[in-house]
Amino acid sequence: MSLIATLARLEAVRAGRAQPAATVRHRHLSERPLVLVPLTTAGEAGAPLGALVGPDRHAPRLLAVPQPRDRDLRFAFLAELADVVLPYIDSCALAVEAAERTETDPESGKRVKVEVELCADAPQLIVPSRAGIDFVRLLGRSMRFRRTAEQDPQTPHPAPPRVPLLGRWLTHFGERARVPGSSLLLALTDVLARHWTTGQSSLEDQHLGALLAWISPPEGASGAEAALRAELARDADGQLECPPAGPATDPAFDNKLLAPAIERYDRARTALAAAEDGLQADDRLGALTAAERGIRALVEECALPTWEKVWDGLDLLRALPEGAHVEERWTRDRWSFTGHRDRVLAGEPPQPRRDDAVTAANKLAAREREQARLEAQEALDDPLVMAGRRLAGEAFAGEVTDVVMAYSEGRRPSPRPLVTVRTDDQPHLGERARVYRSLDGRPQSAEFVAYEEDGAEGTLITLRILDKMGRGKEPAAGSVPDKGDRLCFTLFEHEQRGGAKLPDPEQTPWTHGGPPDEESAPEAPDPVTEEDVL
Repeated sequence: MSLIATLARLEAVRAGRAQPAATVRHRHLSERPLVLVPLTTAGEAGAPLGALVGPDRHAPRLLAVPQPRDRDLRFAFLAELADVVLPYIDSCALAVEAAERTETDPESGKRVKVEVELCADAPQLIVPSRAGIDFVRLLGRSMRFRRTAEQDPQTPHPAPPRVPLLGRWLTHFGERARVPGSSLLLALTDVLARHWTTGQSSLEDQHLGALLAWISPPEGASGAEAALRAELARDADGQLECPPAGPATDPAFDNKLLAPAIERYDRARTALAAAEDGLQADDRLGALTAAERGIRALVEECALPTWEKVWDGLDLLRALPEGAHVEERWTRDRWSFTGHRDRVLAGEPPQPRRDDAVTAANKLAAREREQARLEAQEALDDPLVMAGRRLAGEAFAGEVTDVVMAYSEGRRPSPRPLVTVRTDDQPHLGERARVYRSLDGRPQSAEFVAYEEDGAEGTLITLRILDKMGRGKEPAAGSVPDKGDRLCFTLFEHEQRGGAKLPDPEQTPWTHGGPPDEESAPEAPDPVTEEDVL
């Protein structure tokens, strides 16, 4: 945790409410996101109990599994989920716009620009907490290799037609959520905690009710008091007044309400199967229907408070202005969405269980690059974030006190003006270190030359401007700071460089597993087991 984040937590405790950690919103929010509040069954990893899902705050779709251990009922739940999620994805996949992309010409080997289609928008999935992202990833992994009756008429226990497709999309959302700055799949607790600092730990921030209690505590109560009540307050029946954001449920809910309801459903289903005549079957069918409705009511009662809190959190985030680089990162999300749409339409196989060495290295390098880019862009967009970098010695701001024109040595001398900045910051500058400032949205680099104490007035730092001054003998207008300008220089680069080119998968060295086996290239479906655990 940075020093400024620690100070913000202390200030939140003193003030009794969360403190702003940003002045702008650093994540894209769709005008019509798809909110998913999932619930799972205790004791069986990934077994769905139910969910509230939909893009409309006032009309959520309730999905429930009366008996989570029943394979057919789980498949019915997944089929209903596909009926909600896939049309939402398709609505974003239809509208496209023309865009240019740089590709390598297979004949000449040169990089050329080609015109391609880019989806005008991309779907956005919102879950309450980080555990919801893990559940989405687990669902995708359990579904994408399933076989349908159409694909394989001989397969036992075939999945409903669109379930494998939903698994592929959920896997893509889960993988994209691992890319720093991506907004295709967001955990609301993470986004809120990025923009507000509470007086509790980051682990406690994963409780959505407690987090919102710190951000907007009720009248007459502090954030700590409201958060404690959100975590522990129970009604007369011993149930939490603010249920957890899922997907795990409260043990008191499981033991006192859910388990008896599922037991009633099992008894009703057993009685219906043993019915001897039509009249008796009608009566027992009514009992089974009532038991199923009871479970659905419990699922809705448990998930609805979280559903409302998710939308309340989105309202808080929408009140913040969007950061300057947010749209650029969302465009990369659109490219990712368009690429996966094209792979699905081309009939490519599902994502493999394990990446080969080259793909894994590329993913890791891309995530490291995106993390550095995100940190730089957030600092450039937000003076409050930049203040943290300045406090850490990674940037400095001050007033230009002197500008001296100088030129490089050589046949064609180029302008290399010396700029002196007075600052109160203490940057960690080494000999001939590079620093950068944003000039019309592009990074202009400078070289550290000298450092001089200026008594009580601060420190004088002399820099040599190196680029972005045009090709002429005289610098272009506006490319060199003027005396009296207020500037901010960073010690970190604004744009990230690409890494070394990796070999093709077919050229993978033996130290990393060797080339992929051609016979096992198409991913085999999961083996069918008796339990069929998700």
